[in-house]
Amino acid sequence: MKIGDKYRGTITGIKPYGAFVALENGKIGLIHISELKTGYIENIHALVAVGDQVYVQVIDYDEYNRKASLSLRSLEEEKHHVGSHHRFSNSRYTFGFEPLAKQLPDWINQALKDLKGS
Repeated sequence: MKIGDKYRGTITGIKPYGAFVALENGKIGLIHISELKTGYIENIHALVAVGDQVYVQVIDYDEYNRKASLSLRSLEEEKHHVGSHHRFSNSRYTFGFEPLAKQLPDWINQALKDLKGS
């Protein structure tokens, strides 16, 4: 089991802080209340019930304790993700890495001069 894996499971228990899920791979995980959906959740019982079938994503896994932290919210956000241009595109050379690359040879020469002088 690793972060990012997606599993089907069944809600086996509900507490005020989250819902326990028996996964198809035989492991048990917890969906923290903050990972059930985006936004404020007043009543966890309004969202999930014991016996509900869910599709979850692993967001953390403690190999020592074999505890999985699961999320419904990450899959919800994945469905609504709108593609956008990458933040660091070539259209912004003055703000990206190109100015640093141009300045690098000068910095190297200055550093070599400083090392020879000491």
